[in-house]
Amino acid sequence: MTDRPALAAVSPLDGRYARYTEPLVEYASESALMRARVRVEVEYLLALADLADTVDLDRTEREDLRDAYESFDAEDAAILKRLETEGWKGYAATNHDVKAVEYFVREHAPERARSLIHFGLTSEDVNNLAQRLLLAPAVEEVLVPALRDLRDTLADTAREHRDLPMLAHTHGQPATPTTYGKEMAVFASRLGRAIGEVERAAEGLTGKLAGASGTYAAHRVAYPDVDWPAFSRTFVESLGLHHRDLSTQVNPCDDLQTLFDALRNANNVLLDLDRDVWLYVSRRYLGQEAAAGETGSSTMPHKVNPIDFENSEGNLSKANSDLVFLGDYVTTSRLQRDLSDSTVKRNIGSALAHCLIAYGKTATGLAKVTPNEQVMREDLDSTPEVIGEAVQTILRREGHDDAYERVKELTRGKRVTLADFRDLFDDLDVDESVREELHALTPAGYTGLASDLVNEL
Repeated sequence: MTDRPALAAVSPLDGRYARYTEPLVEYASESALMRARVRVEVEYLLALADLADTVDLDRTEREDLRDAYESFDAEDAAILKRLETEGWKGYAATNHDVKAVEYFVREHAPERARSLIHFGLTSEDVNNLAQRLLLAPAVEEVLVPALRDLRDTLADTAREHRDLPMLAHTHGQPATPTTYGKEMAVFASRLGRAIGEVERAAEGLTGKLAGASGTYAAHRVAYPDVDWPAFSRTFVESLGLHHRDLSTQVNPCDDLQTLFDALRNANNVLLDLDRDVWLYVSRRYLGQEAAAGETGSSTMPHKVNPIDFENSEGNLSKANSDLVFLGDYVTTSRLQRDLSDSTVKRNIGSALAHCLIAYGKTATGLAKVTPNEQVMREDLDSTPEVIGEAVQTILRREGHDDAYERVKELTRGKRVTLADFRDLFDDLDVDESVREELHALTPAGYTGLASDLVNEL
């Protein structure tokens, strides 16, 4: 069967969005999994060959075996698929993807070593290692760099606009002013912490190699004098993974759940960002660059829609839904093993793909928006009631225990002007220096340490 063209793809990940998900192909595709399985089988055979009383392999034979995965290409992937589904070179169809890998490796191994291929293993020994050999770099080399770029963009924006005053909103209502830069700094800081969690989770992936029930039974019965747990630990760690000491037939996958949760946390930061930026665009605090020739609306020619942030929001939500499902599902198994997780794990790449699409869309959206300083200033000037907090706090400092009530009576649920405040100030029994301090208050000047807080980045 030939590959479908993009327009005939069942999933948009390999169709409409294929150009965005391309960086994940070498980690999330069926071919990538095949190659990783071959690597595990080959390296396991070479590790067995290092034990006494097994088989000696010379340098050339070792190089030939490693070449089976180092030069693995589309033709090899096709051969593996034929071994599984229809048979190849005298082998009957295995109807088993890992058994097909075993036969493939046989064709690259000297005859005297073939009996040790997949020796004492169950498919899950190969699969759990192969999947993590792909997942770790997919996260570390594709997703994390995209997240870092977003964090850096947010940090640059924060520093550039650290002094730009902007009306804040709590509960959707006008609140104590902030600066646009400080708000972007909050997102940059949150995302930076989330990236650290993702990196730690990716570095903490574990591997299991202990046989059909996690007891090393087949290994022990064949070579009782070998310290198989120590062998397994050395082998798993040679692949760059942490060793899972206790398992059933399956790796319990708590490490995967930790990684999925960490990615979801990073995604939640970006969901919050997407929605806030969308609202800033709606309030016209942010203007958008109109792409030449682009259609914003099929019927309203004037519109420049915040579609990148909306697209990102949708993909982040889909990714998080998948990540929650994956984390919940892969950590459960009936007794020592059931196969329901096998098909589920094939969707890990889809969750990562939705993440990657979203990160790219947020980055594109951020590149198009710019603060509209005039609108921000006008909104501040038309909402003088937000200095009420400052007024009542200064009066509290001066010993006025009814300060809150007086400002509340003036402002709550009302439209007030700076002139209304100044009438109040002139009627207060305060020192002249305090009266001058109150008269100097403005919404745009009431941003506290917002600018300085950007230094926390």
